[in-house]
Amino acid sequence: MIYANPRDQVVDDAALKAFIDTYGERATSLPPVAIVIAAYNEAGAIGPVVEALPAEVCGLATAAIVIADGCADDTAAEAAAAGAMVCDVPVNRGQGAALRLGYRIARQGGAGYIVTTDADGQYNPDEMETVLAPVVAGEADFVTGSRRLGSQETKDVIRRTGVRFFAGTISMLTGQNISDTTFGLRAMRAEVTGTVQLEQPQYQASELLIGVITHGYKVTEVPATIHRRRVGESKKGQNPLYQLHIPGVNNLFYGLRFARVAYGTWWRERQRTSREQRSANAERAESAKKAGSSGRAEPANKAESSSGTAGSGPVESAARANGSGPGSVETSTSSAAAGAACPADPAKRT
Repeated sequence: MIYANPRDQVVDDAALKAFIDTYGERATSLPPVAIVIAAYNEAGAIGPVVEALPAEVCGLATAAIVIADGCADDTAAEAAAAGAMVCDVPVNRGQGAALRLGYRIARQGGAGYIVTTDADGQYNPDEMETVLAPVVAGEADFVTGSRRLGSQETKDVIRRTGVRFFAGTISMLTGQNISDTTFGLRAMRAEVTGTVQLEQPQYQASELLIGVITHGYKVTEVPATIHRRRVGESKKGQNPLYQLHIPGVNNLFYGLRFARVAYGTWWRERQRTSREQRSANAERAESAKKAGSSGRAEPANKAESSSGTAGSGPVESAARANGSGPGSVETSTSSAAAGAACPADPAKRT
């Protein structure tokens, strides 16, 4: 994993060390599926969420990993009491930073698959099977749930409009049809999270999604449900007027920040793919140049005269070079344990 901010790596390194010191072999020998949850001041909500998580998904054992992101309440203790492995980070950095750390814990612990859900209980844990199944079956590398294909309880017109707007925008930018870009219930092969650049402390949902698509991974959506929050309040759209709860203001701030991350990530990934394309073109040109040089005919030496022969003349020779253009086949394998209910062949990149 490449860190854009060295300070983030320092925090993550220390948190990971503390996590391993606390859980020992449990942290370094995770089961095939890691359920990663980022939580910030979710006491009263996180306990029931962890308790409702399935012990197996697609026939594969699971482990719940909660990243307590600088919480000032009893979130960490409540999650641990409910049965989760808790990584208690002393500083609040945001959901994106917390999930990035959770992905790293899962990968380094040997999990083959990662499922994410929120700490507020808005997602149905029974739908984890639906979200993970295409990944385990090798049909996709990354799967996200979609409220537009499934159902949602919110009546917030502004939020519904925002979901549609950003889905259309990201679909247009990436060329991949996506109906819901912010859904928190997702599943992926663990190594995918180590390939994509993740630098956003907040609004990481769009950064991960755009990064996965632009890296050529196979992405799909499945119908899923999002419920109303029943405990606590949303942390989205924090702003100087947040506590006033002015209708539409928090959603406006959330939308503006989400747009900044989405467009910024798309531009960053476009620049990356352009650099990689130029590099590949340069390598092909260099290979062709070398092949042309080695294929040129060399001047032939005069043949020696042999007895009984009237004379000799120049002997001409030509060199032929056969080969194929440069190319590579990239394969990736899952570290998930065998014996799952679903076949575990990884999806090929598109």
